[in-house]
Amino acid sequence: MKLGVISLGCDKATVDSERLVGELVGHGARLTDDLPQADVILVNTCGFIDAAKRESIEAMLEATKYKAVGAVKAVVAVGCLVERYKTELAAEIPEVDLFLGFSDLHKLVPALAERGLLEDPVATHPGVRQFLGGPHHVRYLKISEGCDHTCAFCAIPLMRGKHRSEPLERLVREAQTLEAQGAKEINLVAQDLGHFGRDLGRGGPQLPDLLEALLRETTVPWLRLLYVYSAGLTERLVELVAREPRIVPYLDMPIQHASDRMLERMRRPERQRTLREKLEWLRGAIPDLAIRTTCLVGFPGETDADFHELLEFLEEAQFDRLGAFAFSPQEGTRAARYPDDVPDPVKRERLEELLEVQRAISAERLARFVGREADVLVDRVADPQDGGATHVGRVQWQADDVDGVTYVAQGGWAEPGTFLKVRLADSEDYDFRGVAGA
Repeated sequence: MKLGVISLGCDKATVDSERLVGELVGHGARLTDDLPQADVILVNTCGFIDAAKRESIEAMLEATKYKAVGAVKAVVAVGCLVERYKTELAAEIPEVDLFLGFSDLHKLVPALAERGLLEDPVATHPGVRQFLGGPHHVRYLKISEGCDHTCAFCAIPLMRGKHRSEPLERLVREAQTLEAQGAKEINLVAQDLGHFGRDLGRGGPQLPDLLEALLRETTVPWLRLLYVYSAGLTERLVELVAREPRIVPYLDMPIQHASDRMLERMRRPERQRTLREKLEWLRGAIPDLAIRTTCLVGFPGETDADFHELLEFLEEAQFDRLGAFAFSPQEGTRAARYPDDVPDPVKRERLEELLEVQRAISAERLARFVGREADVLVDRVADPQDGGATHVGRVQWQADDVDGVTYVAQGGWAEPGTFLKVRLADSEDYDFRGVAGA
């Protein structure tokens, strides 16, 4: 069976796709990038916000067209959107042959075998997580599923369920597989990394235990922590990041807002005072720490005063990077029932203003590194339009895909996935320019 894959959504969903495809390959499937010539197309959907829902529906509809004009015999849809709207999707898009929510994924192999699409319904070898594109040297390790937070705006618990940690031993084995496949950077992802192990019982492993095991059992040069709620930052974890050079000094810590009134209405655990205290502690404990955050604007009831309080806090807090989005009501969440939503034009204006404020902050934060030497992980050979650069990569303060890049001049020829010693000569907004071998 030739298998085509469309994987949408976040990095956590990419991990889901790679694990699921690994299981199918273990049953004899063969991956193909030529979707029209696949026997089966697997679409992993996203249902986080309205734009993602539309993209997922369009991807399913596009995949079904290949049943008429290509070799495709079946289209299978899985993922967050299916988990929430399986009945509605089945009624609206009957051309999709199989809709499977998270609790039904064990039915995939039998269903394909029943249709005569899998040659061997019994696994010929254990499924090994598959690589689905992008740079081989940057991979993601999802350490838990679901979420126990009750944020008023978020539908993820409704799609993914309660928080469940992956067994530590399994995660170590998977990290070793990623390393064998060429990983030089492994990004740990979950809805909240800090919750790892809380469901495993008293005395069970916590996030620092997992990190220590990964340091001990792999030689991957860079380990990066993405999506750690501030409440999960323990002294042991911070001390470990501070002393271990293979854990890059980088944290993705979403705050969503800085007005106490908005934080309470969003059902977020922090307040402006505690956020300020956490930032001071983190920066004092971890030298050169880069902190990324996420903010939500236009939440129901957000006034001009609330919004400007957020901007003032961002000026004070000086986050290195920031992602932001405008509120859109998600069915089933508490916030969807709030009657005082902010008009869409106001949301757009606030989002643009916030991003412009952060652009200046990020530029100033990057400038402090100019003149230093740093290791750059090469992601690709530069294109001619990259202004004289020979390679494009990232320093440890830049996460894959969401932050800026480092343009490297000189340095001869380096393969993607290798490191160059670079002097950072200049910075602009989110990017560095450096000189190799200087």
